[in-house]
Amino acid sequence: MKLLVYGINFAPELTGIGKYTGEMVAWLAARGHEVRVVTAPPYYPHWSVRPGYSGSRYAREDWHGATVFRTPLWVPRKVTGLKRLVHLASFALSSLPALLAQWRWKPDVVWVTEPPLFCSPAALAFARLRSAKAWLHIQDYEVDAAFELGLLKGDRVRSIVAATERGLMRRFDRISTISSHMMERASSKGTEAERLVSLPNWADVSAVQPLRAASPYRAELGIAHDAVVALYSGNMGAKQGLELLAEMAQLLQGRPGLEFVFCGNGAGRADLMQRCEKLANVRFLDLQPVERLGDLLGLADIHLLPQRADAADLVMPSKLTGMLSSGRPVVAGARPETELGKVASQCGIAVAPDDARAFADAVLTLASQPDLRRELSLRARAFAEANFDRDAVLARFERDLEACIGIPTTKRAGEARL
Repeated sequence: MKLLVYGINFAPELTGIGKYTGEMVAWLAARGHEVRVVTAPPYYPHWSVRPGYSGSRYAREDWHGATVFRTPLWVPRKVTGLKRLVHLASFALSSLPALLAQWRWKPDVVWVTEPPLFCSPAALAFARLRSAKAWLHIQDYEVDAAFELGLLKGDRVRSIVAATERGLMRRFDRISTISSHMMERASSKGTEAERLVSLPNWADVSAVQPLRAASPYRAELGIAHDAVVALYSGNMGAKQGLELLAEMAQLLQGRPGLEFVFCGNGAGRADLMQRCEKLANVRFLDLQPVERLGDLLGLADIHLLPQRADAADLVMPSKLTGMLSSGRPVVAGARPETELGKVASQCGIAVAPDDARAFADAVLTLASQPDLRRELSLRARAFAEANFDRDAVLARFERDLEACIGIPTTKRAGEARL
């Protein structure tokens, strides 16, 4: 197949959409498919263009068997609702020449990720004019999330933007998303069942495994071997409810043998560090290299997954896959009826979102009961192996791509069934 991937985030970004899109592209290229990518220079989650890349010029590179076209991008130093819109619009406009440059290549599928929905009109138009299939993959419902989180306001504005979103979604040949609740939301926006595809986020369960010995991060951070470590690792942005982490650490600062490690970068990190500056039980780490992900996640005795209540089921935290693959229980801020709440209840403890006291009590429960932690750790690893294995997820996606363009889904010669 010829697959054209179009979206603002891509490798070498280490978190979120860029991470998963990069891994998907590398996997498909290794399978022998022709993959091209139109994207921006890496900037997330630091909100600054990574050294070695330019935000003001076009560039082409070869990456793990794929051809990647980088386009100019404006990145705001301080993210607001309006500046984020301008940021997304800058990529939508600057990427048009790179998109049109694929005209003679004639892809079979044009694959675009939301966010940003800004790219959808150009992707649809290009796909229709070149007789390609148009595929929209939804990682976050950015329109709903923007209004629920207060980044955008106004009933009239919301109705106009929502109608535009529904109109765009109706025109794609396939729409995929990462959880059953998010698929239900796509259905409520007018997407028929035959156009819907489940494409959950995955984990390399062979690379991220429960550690058999203490993580080297313990010695590097000066954490005692018998201390219980509660770890938050991931993007530090608006949807995470990071203020809860500071409140929880403050509530538990007198608890001996309990340490908090907050690892990541993003727009909310400076505020979180300020809230925690007087707390001796908190350590901060920058986002760590992907090759150390297993050691980092294995540092945790307990994983922390706060999430704002108003973002429930609008997003499914991508960091959950690695947490469970590491074989450690999770404390998640999620209502029990949400998909995150259901998973967290099997592999840890789900508490009311935005409730620091409930979060602190759950951490104390796990910290004081090693047998319970061990039991939940086994459940977490088993859940990851059953639901998040990268090769199994992407093999299903490959078959869905083939079905989309009319290739019979027969077993390839010499290929083992997954």
